[in-house]
Amino acid sequence: MAETELDHRLSTMRDIVRRLGRVAVAYSGGVDSAFVLKVCVDTLGASNVLAVTGRSPSLAAAELVAARDLAATLGAVHVEVDTDEFNDPNYISNPTNRCYYCKTELYTRMAPLLVERGMTAVVNGTNADDLADYRPGLAAAGEHAVRSPCAEAGLTKSDIRALSARWGLPTHDKPASPCLSSRVQYGETITPDKLRMIERAEALLRELGFRQCRVRHHDKLARIEVPAGEIERLAEKTIRERIDAAFRELGYQYVTLDLRGFRSGSMNEVIAFGRRQAPAE
Repeated sequence: MAETELDHRLSTMRDIVRRLGRVAVAYSGGVDSAFVLKVCVDTLGASNVLAVTGRSPSLAAAELVAARDLAATLGAVHVEVDTDEFNDPNYISNPTNRCYYCKTELYTRMAPLLVERGMTAVVNGTNADDLADYRPGLAAAGEHAVRSPCAEAGLTKSDIRALSARWGLPTHDKPASPCLSSRVQYGETITPDKLRMIERAEALLRELGFRQCRVRHHDKLARIEVPAGEIERLAEKTIRERIDAAFRELGYQYVTLDLRGFRSGSMNEVIAFGRRQAPAE
């Protein structure tokens, strides 16, 4: 995209944010929400922005630490709220619209903060690409009048990464990191213990140099996804044996490597809905 078009979209986003006045950002510390927080702080001033992170077993400990550090770097006021989705049977039963219940819980917990801190709107990190994907959380955002300034301005994920790189944000090349619950196959009950298994398994893969990875949880089976170009390295005998031993110690009986490689949202491939298709090989 020509830089002028990218700047135009950014200017549009700033105008949207400016009209909102005082905002609470649903902030996970990922690529999109970090970008939104940066734009809001730069546009409105730190005193008019509140970063809010939902704290629960579905957020990896390392992600929470990184979110705290980045909010501090940006000069934003950061509040963590304990969310209670694990006491919601609709959530822990892990239906295909699980994210709806998670986001509903988060936005409900954020509501009192708006009154307490004098905020006038909640904004999230939804981008223009998300609108064409299966995102049950968007329904929750609509029900709670949450604004999505990136999507409204037409900013895509690649736009956000490009602008983040321009500003030197450490998230500009950060791999996507959705909540740990997204790794559990639909229909299988979600528990904090399962999420800790996934968190530790993915931490091991990152220690081995696989920066972009997923451990998909299928009961006693772990399905590993790494980029296609890194499959051969993971399959090397010493690495393969180390992963197998560590995963079995975590509680997995079977450990498999997905030959199609890493792809975001692969759990959604089993769902028949709308226009979404399985990602290209």
